[in-house]
Amino acid sequence: MLLRAEGVEKSFNGVPALVDGRLTLKAGTVHALCGGNGAGKSTFLNITMGLLRRDGGIVEVDGEQVDFKSAADALRHGIAIITQELSPVPEMTVAENLYLGREPKRFGVLVNFSQMRRDAQAFLDDLGFDVDATRKMGELSLAQIQLVEIAKALSYRAHIVIMDEPTSAIGEHEVHVLFNALRKITARGSAIVYVSHKLTEIFEIADEYTVFRDGRFIETGNIKDIDRRHLVTQIVGREVKLVEKGKPLEDAPILLSVSNLARGSHFRDISLDVASGEVVGIYGLLGSGRTEFLETIFGLHSPTRGEIVFDGGKVRPGSPKDAIQRGMAMVTEDRKDSGLVLSASIAHNITLSSLALMAISGFIRGDKERSAVQDMIVSQRIKSASPDVAVETLSGGNQQKVVLARCLLTNPKLLICDEPTRGIDEGSKQEIYAFLRDFAAKGNGVLVVSSEAPEIMQLSDRIAIFKQGQLLNIIDGAQATQQTLMDMAS
Repeated sequence: MLLRAEGVEKSFNGVPALVDGRLTLKAGTVHALCGGNGAGKSTFLNITMGLLRRDGGIVEVDGEQVDFKSAADALRHGIAIITQELSPVPEMTVAENLYLGREPKRFGVLVNFSQMRRDAQAFLDDLGFDVDATRKMGELSLAQIQLVEIAKALSYRAHIVIMDEPTSAIGEHEVHVLFNALRKITARGSAIVYVSHKLTEIFEIADEYTVFRDGRFIETGNIKDIDRRHLVTQIVGREVKLVEKGKPLEDAPILLSVSNLARGSHFRDISLDVASGEVVGIYGLLGSGRTEFLETIFGLHSPTRGEIVFDGGKVRPGSPKDAIQRGMAMVTEDRKDSGLVLSASIAHNITLSSLALMAISGFIRGDKERSAVQDMIVSQRIKSASPDVAVETLSGGNQQKVVLARCLLTNPKLLICDEPTRGIDEGSKQEIYAFLRDFAAKGNGVLVVSSEAPEIMQLSDRIAIFKQGQLLNIIDGAQATQQTLMDMAS
């Protein structure tokens, strides 16, 4: 028994975030900590790691009762954490980030940079992570940054590693690379506490599971003894009905037509149509050009060649303003970095893209703005005490609903979604799936990228397979299997 926690409690300003946190972690196992947004998982893990002080309960490590006062204190006891929020130093190299604060020294004084680079590259290679230790963090993709953050935590050789959404920014290929690394670690007798909203991953990597709901321990057991439906029911507290696909109209008019689109080395010669009433999914590994393709359609980048026709008219290259005016809206890959103004209110974030529609002679009509915000909060089921609170205080699922609400206020005919359910729980996922299917059923179009094969199969009428910057194939969503998608994309 490496870790045992019983009755752990924590409140913030008198509001309970954790009422009864419990976990038992055995050596050589991966233990999935499951729960919806706001279930108390992150609070529990932060207490375990010494990032927060608990109000009550006990935590034992190796049979000894502990009360860590800092993360450094926890590290000394052999516990490391990979948090949801990435914290790279962009102007430093990968090697410098990996060994920050514990650099190898010459004569105990001077940093031995050559040794640090060699050690960092050897460690990354041992894990199977394809990252150059000499590159600056600011030059890396989001997925590569996530792999470096994972490597940093693993480099402490801790016997307990806490992983909070470690795969939120990486694709399925990188996930399998990570899982191979985790199996090496557990084979040495260490243990992993694994948190993820991707249930497919949990059933693949976990040995045991524990469910939290509303800040309370609900259930624990062996993952082999349950199925996906049982786990979802325990997480949500009720049986969740899966959203089913509708049937797009035959001979529906083409809403978006992309012809021979290319952008440098990112992607080339891609031709793709989206009809009214249709959801078209894009599936591919990281680096396949899928995100760059979406961003080019929306005007965030200019293509090197090719043509985009939307709703009967040519789209001006490299102009998001033109795309929005024509009736496109985009949900970006990273809501916290490019989708939201975190310190601003829910109301401000919802109306940010449509203020011109609420203005007369350059002055915003407050009553019209408030009415629009309230309508969106109700229709999107955004849970909040007030539209005036900062959007950073919301759960991941509610933050994503704010992004969708902002898109809807521009009255789009096409929604472009890049990883629309990243980092949100199963209940919120099904709500977003239902919203996208309903949006398409009204005669609109949806173009969606997802790294999760089950998600793309559940949502899409047709699935476009991207590989190394090219469109490999387009298959019927009803005929697709997870194995088919993986085989074609890899």
